[in-house]
Amino acid sequence: MSLPQRLLFCSFFLASQALWAQSLPIEVEAALARAKVPRDAISVLVVDAQAAQPARLSHRTREPANPASVMKLVTTYAALDLLGPGFTWSTPVFVDGSVKDGVLRGNLIIQGQGDPKLVVERLWLLLRRVQGLGIRSITGDIVLDRSAFETTVQDPSEFDGEPLRPYNASPDALLLNYKSVVMTFVPDAANRQARVQFEPPLAGVQMQPTVALAAGACNDYRATLKPDFSDLAHIRFSGHYPVDCGEKIWPVAYVDPASYSARAVEGMWREMGGKLSGKVREGKAAVGLKPAFELTSPTLAEIIRDINKFSNNVMAQQVFLTLALQAGASGGAIRAGTFAGAHEVVNAWWKQRIARGEAAEGVDAPALDNGSGLSRAGRISAQALALLLQTAFRSTLMSELMASLPIAGVDGTLRRSPVKTPGSAHLKTGSLRGVSAVAGYVDGASGRRYVLVAMINHPNAQAARPAIDALIDWTAQDQ
Repeated sequence: MSLPQRLLFCSFFLASQALWAQSLPIEVEAALARAKVPRDAISVLVVDAQAAQPARLSHRTREPANPASVMKLVTTYAALDLLGPGFTWSTPVFVDGSVKDGVLRGNLIIQGQGDPKLVVERLWLLLRRVQGLGIRSITGDIVLDRSAFETTVQDPSEFDGEPLRPYNASPDALLLNYKSVVMTFVPDAANRQARVQFEPPLAGVQMQPTVALAAGACNDYRATLKPDFSDLAHIRFSGHYPVDCGEKIWPVAYVDPASYSARAVEGMWREMGGKLSGKVREGKAAVGLKPAFELTSPTLAEIIRDINKFSNNVMAQQVFLTLALQAGASGGAIRAGTFAGAHEVVNAWWKQRIARGEAAEGVDAPALDNGSGLSRAGRISAQALALLLQTAFRSTLMSELMASLPIAGVDGTLRRSPVKTPGSAHLKTGSLRGVSAVAGYVDGASGRRYVLVAMINHPNAQAARPAIDALIDWTAQDQ
């Protein structure tokens, strides 16, 4: 495109945006009015996913707004681009001592490298491989090396007053099962009780194996159980479990996250028949010590599906910190997984890969905070998000990013979306108190594919969710 053509296009683009900014679809306006949300509280951009054409709809597109979990799009696409979809995390295990007759005379060291999905099943596999080395008893300690990420002391209740929600878990180089206990309740009508299964077992924590079973509808069964999670050494229930609930699974963050990893490793090791004379403690692997084996994570392409489809905050932060860790491993100045280092990496990537061309002029880079969107400080404009999504659509990574997004009316956080055409949109959702947002791709009835970004920042944002649903339908119905 020649310079005169570019100037003509930019003039047309800006003029069309100014024209469209005067009007929102009638259905969207009506939904905003019902929710008592003013037009200046919403940012909207609908534009062709790949063609350099004027926006179909544009309203307050350059105003930075809190996107909530939609910010995960920046983190996950940056990771796909910088690390590659086949990237995996390794968790090395070291044997520091001699093994004879099933006894390790020395220490076992587990070194975390940021694996976002080191869940119970994979922790069991890791310890089973230790037993495969002929180790049944350890005379020394089990050492947990968490030094790959900066250690941050966070109050899990600080953000929203919900310290027992697993999404409030803090990132960790050795993140085990999201620092959570998964409780499964199974009714046993014959014995008038519900059996309670706990995963993983935690050393030093007594867990109540049954709870009384009672008749009644399954409404707020969690409140009916009357749980007490305040005691580090006990998990108790003083209420009952409604028989109509059937089987239920309830994940809860352990009340003392600092001791969780040690309790989980020791608890599972002993449940598997392993013996330990020492203790589970923190430490570092000696320089030059070679691992006995390494446990490998699922690929990044698989990981981001969990992050985006189910909006997993701590997994997103693990990926964000990994960007800094890998930059250091590649010879950069950053030597550990720190938030400051991750900001530096993503900002440099944004300038190189996203903030290019006339359309990016005057568009600010995102303020990422922790990379997950679980933040009051995160900010990005609709224009910036659209630039990222258009860049991704034109890249070879388009299929991996799109496959990670919830499908409207089908799965993930959009499974219950009331869209008129289920399957017509792949969109990341975002929701905080005072924030409701979506961003991603919508297939129009005409065959065109659009980038859609919508962010509402207002105390009544959740009540205005129907306005976003109406916007998705309006985008899809382009004939």
